[in-house]
Amino acid sequence: MPALAPPTTHGAIALPLGGGEAEPLSTRYAQVRTQSVRLAAPLSPEDCQIQSMPDVSPTKWHLAHVTWFFETFVLERFEPGFQPFNPAFRVLFNSYYNAVGEKHPRAQRGLVSRPGLAEVLAYRAQVDARMERLLAQPAGDELTALVALGLQHEQQHQELMLTDIKHVLSCNPLAPAYHAGGPPPVKTGTPKPFGWQSFDGGLTEIGHAGPGFAFDNEMPRHKVWLAPYALASRLVTQGDFAAFIAEGGYREPRWWLSAGWDWVQARGLQAPLYWQRGAAGWQTFTLHGLVPLDPCTPVVHLSYFEADAYARWAGARLPTETEWEHAATVSGAAAGAPNGCGAGGNGANLVDRGVYHPLPPPDAAAGGLQQLFGDVWEWTSSSYAPYPGYRPWSGAVGEYNGKFMCNQYVLRGGSCATPANHLRASYRNFFPTDACWQFSGLRLARDA
Repeated sequence: MPALAPPTTHGAIALPLGGGEAEPLSTRYAQVRTQSVRLAAPLSPEDCQIQSMPDVSPTKWHLAHVTWFFETFVLERFEPGFQPFNPAFRVLFNSYYNAVGEKHPRAQRGLVSRPGLAEVLAYRAQVDARMERLLAQPAGDELTALVALGLQHEQQHQELMLTDIKHVLSCNPLAPAYHAGGPPPVKTGTPKPFGWQSFDGGLTEIGHAGPGFAFDNEMPRHKVWLAPYALASRLVTQGDFAAFIAEGGYREPRWWLSAGWDWVQARGLQAPLYWQRGAAGWQTFTLHGLVPLDPCTPVVHLSYFEADAYARWAGARLPTETEWEHAATVSGAAAGAPNGCGAGGNGANLVDRGVYHPLPPPDAAAGGLQQLFGDVWEWTSSSYAPYPGYRPWSGAVGEYNGKFMCNQYVLRGGSCATPANHLRASYRNFFPTDACWQFSGLRLARDA
């Protein structure tokens, strides 16, 4: 996920609400911390312990790591008479911060059976009480910036908690549902044909331009030249991708990058992650359990390899991240707000509405680009690299981002699991080409 970095100056970071006013930092802290525990509430202690693959972290680890952030970067620096909850946690729940010290190996997080979930929750409660006392005092700019950063970081882990537990539960032969409510509604029929929206191109600017929070990889704002291009009006759906499979998409090497074809062959892949073919046809595992494939719902859990292969098969390509941001900015200006089923009002996303899977577009969807924000992360053809003039921030909290700008591709738009206040045109997610456990899909592009 995009990384943590304070501003070059230690000015306060405002956390805007849907109405444009900033909440007190202590209120925002309580809201974000409560949401993490709420997301873990449907799970058993055993669920919270499992690490189903190296990319997945146990729910218990997520709950502890985000707490470690506040204890290590905030309380250790600003709390009078600081004493750690448990000195061993400094290593156990460190993730990528080499400047902090040693780290427990990522692939072995599931082996850490102790502390148990109850002790991790006690750790959270103790740190929260200490943070509450600290935030009751006047907060300087540096403290405000670090706390705001920690909250953005925790929200990123809330998204990871959902994608990780989905993979964990998918490995259970009982196919248990994370959410007890019913699955998303299934639409009948076939996806509507792709429409195309053309853009003139020319000289444009991309990158974050305040106000509001942004990660350092979204900056600096800079000029880019675009050739004329067009984007598909809608996302690629499960029905679209089923047609690719039916026409031998996973058996035909001409659609695949060489590394992608090797990946498909080595794993014997015939369909995206979580798809299962039964007597009644395709089903897919969701956080609502195993459900029939909905032809009109956006396809998710595609790797870059699969997204690129589908685009080639469809006679199109993936958009560049510059094209995506330019189109999203223009469309957002026209619509007045992010466009997508997951970009709900009042700071709500699909998860806040009890929906843990992307939805089909509304039947009466307006023209233009549909579902740009908050449905699926959309793969782009852009390598994850620094913008011109990018400088990584100094200090431990700034080391995560720049050092990962290698061998990864950019995704845009946010998914159904992305917190609503993270949905913005400049937000850059990034993953390696074979990653598919996130809610990642695609929108087609072509030269105009």
